[in-house]
Order: sequence, then C-alpha cells, then structure tokens
Amino acid sequence: MAYAIEGWFAVEGDGAVLLGTRCAGCGTVCFPPRPGSCPNPWCAGGGTEAVRLPRRGRVWSYTNAAYPPPAPYVAARPYVPVTLAAVELDGPRAEGGGIVVLGQVAGLTVDELEVGMELELTAGPLADGPLVWMWRRAS
Repeated sequence: MAYAIEGWFAVEGDGAVLLGTRCAGCGTVCFPPRPGSCPNPWCAGGGTEAVRLPRRGRVWSYTNAAYPPPAPYVAARPYVPVTLAAVELDGPRAEGGGIVVLGQVAGLTVDELEVGMELELTAGPLADGPLVWMWRRAS
C-alpha cells in the first residue's frame, strides 16, 4: 500500500514510527524530516541525520473535523467526522521528546479524549486509500 507522504513515517508490525532529522552540530530534532541544514536559526552547524522518533506521547490538544474537506481533498461517503490530536512525544529532547505532532486518531472520538491521555502511533488509510500515521489508545 502506498504512503500518503513518503519518508515521514514507516509502518512496522502493528504500529508505525515517525521519521525525523537531528542536527549533527547542535542536536536539534525536527519533524517532518528536514534533510540538509539545521532548522535552528542559532545553529551554524552542518547537516542533519535521520532519526526515529518516539512512538508514544500525551495529548496536548484535540478536536474533530465535523465537516468534509473541500475539493480537491477526498472525503469518505457518507462523511464521518475525523478526530484529530496534537500529541507531545515522550522521551528526551535529544530523541525527539517534546515535539508536538498532529494526526488523525483511530478508534476514539473527541468525547473519549482528554489532555494528558497517552496515545501511540499506528497507521491507517485515508478516505482515498494511501496510508498515513494515526494515533490510537496506548496498549
């Protein structure tokens, strides 16, 4: 199955992993991955290296998309509201902890989410088929 965005995540077993980059000079970690120069404006360091980001985090904020997106985006028919969560990744900053990543939430509604709730990465298809990373209740 095709990924919605190549190079931003990978599917492994029953989960997924986000792919980011870390500056070889100052250690700044970012997502989405940014090959080349460091995204830190105060760093004069060199290039970046690929890193795997933490798979778990805590809900920082959440909402739902109650209305279907306009064209050219493809929405499921009939449209079912999509739950979205901004999740702050667990772990040390040097490994990507603290980065907030937005994604769809699989299997939970906004009524079931709460700030601070632990979620983990998984993957699922968008309405038009390609895989994207998603959040789910941590096992």
